[in-house]
Amino acid sequence: MQFKGLHEKTLVIVKPDAVQRGLVGDIVTRFEKKGLKIVGMKMMRLDEAVLREHYSHIADKPFFPGVSNFMQHSPVVVLCLEGLEVVEAIRLITGITKARNAEAGSIRGDLAMSVACNVIHASDTVENAKSEVRRFFADEELFDYSKSEYEFVYIQDERESNR
Repeated sequence: MQFKGLHEKTLVIVKPDAVQRGLVGDIVTRFEKKGLKIVGMKMMRLDEAVLREHYSHIADKPFFPGVSNFMQHSPVVVLCLEGLEVVEAIRLITGITKARNAEAGSIRGDLAMSVACNVIHASDTVENAKSEVRRFFADEELFDYSKSEYEFVYIQDERESNR
C-alpha cells in the first residue's frame, strides 16, 4: 500500500541559536516522531534580501537590523514538512514566540528562553506556508515519496480524504 503526500506543506527554519547549540537533530527528531514527512531539508546562509522579504511585516521596525544580524550570524537549516493539517500541528509543537512562556513539552518551551533566540521559525498560516516554502525551496528540492508509516500515523479515512 502506498501513501504519497497528505499535501499540506509548511516551512520550518532552525535558527542560528539552535545550530550553534547543536539542537538541529533534537528539533528534526520531534517532527519525525510526530509522524510528519520531511520533503525538503538543507543548510543555508540567509542574506539581507531574503530576510527583508521573509520578515516584511517587521522590516520597517527599529529592531529589524538586530533580527537580520542574528539570522545571518551562522547558517540555518530549512525544512519543508508535509502532513495532515501540518501548519497547525507544527505551531503546537513549536510553542509560542516568547519562548520563556512557551508550554513545557513544546520545542521553545523546552529549548529556549528568548523572543528572538527562540531556536525555530514556523509558518503561521497555510497561505504563508505556501509562499515561505516557495521562497526557500525550488521545486526540484522538494520530494514526493511514499511514507509507509502513514498507515500507522493516520487512520484510513484521513489518508483517503486528503488525496
